[in-house]
Amino acid sequence: MQRDNNKNHFRKYCLKRLQKASVINSYKKDKLVTQRLYQFIMEHNARKIMLYLPLGTEVNLYPLIKRLRQEKRELYVPFMVGKSFRVVKYRLPLEKKRFGIKEPKDSKQYRTKKLDIAIVPIVGMDVTCRRVGFGKGMYDRFFEKEIKNINNIVFVARELCYSKEIITDHYDVKADVVIVP
Repeated sequence: MQRDNNKNHFRKYCLKRLQKASVINSYKKDKLVTQRLYQFIMEHNARKIMLYLPLGTEVNLYPLIKRLRQEKRELYVPFMVGKSFRVVKYRLPLEKKRFGIKEPKDSKQYRTKKLDIAIVPIVGMDVTCRRVGFGKGMYDRFFEKEIKNINNIVFVARELCYSKEIITDHYDVKADVVIVP
């Protein structure tokens, strides 16, 4: 119970920081993060990449998406189903769904299970490198089933909100790499 309380307080604190970070120099911060992401993708010769379609406080990945599409890499995004999501091919047009999240209007489920990299937005993280997200648990439920099929999990944020205490649970997603400005 105490850990849940700490996690909720930490989440609220981080969201306020991210909202401020989204107003000041967000373009510059996003550009730095996407450049580092691109380098990581190149270093790992990643062909199959899961990423997200950003909300206001999240790193804007659209320039990176455009570049990766031009290079004919396979891009996948979350498609909400119930309390979790499945991964579908990124394709246009996009439409806004629950929570204001954009999804491909017409996309089939990703069948080949292996992904080279999963790029995941975070609100914050703790000393165990586990993710604190928006509190819906969608990424946790997804990764619980798919973790074995993903080579690298990369957390991204405009600003790192970090707790020196353990506030996450064993089922929270853990990062291989964290990229922030």
